[in-house]
Amino acid sequence: MSDLILARLDDDQAQDVILIDLKDKSSVADAMIVASGRSHRHVGAIADHLLRALKDAGHGRARVEGLPHCDWVLIDAGDVIVHLFRPEVRAFYNLEKIWSVEPPTRAAAN
Repeated sequence: MSDLILARLDDDQAQDVILIDLKDKSSVADAMIVASGRSHRHVGAIADHLLRALKDAGHGRARVEGLPHCDWVLIDAGDVIVHLFRPEVRAFYNLEKIWSVEPPTRAAAN
């Protein structure tokens, strides 16, 4: 499913696409994909095309949030969660940092 999503995002010229492996970090999904669109319209078009591609490929109807405003659209496709942002909103929430930072290790006492 990740390959289908990544191919669709590439076709729609999504920007700064990042795949985050969640297998050892979360039981919610196996992967998270974060991408940006250039504008509200671009984010909305990417989301619409992605939802249609998932349905056509037999993955059923994915759950979606944020489509009316298109600042941040979340698509829950089951094993893969997709976040589509306008660049300013993406920079503000910085999801990549939240999910990629390893937990701090405790310093050894002397």
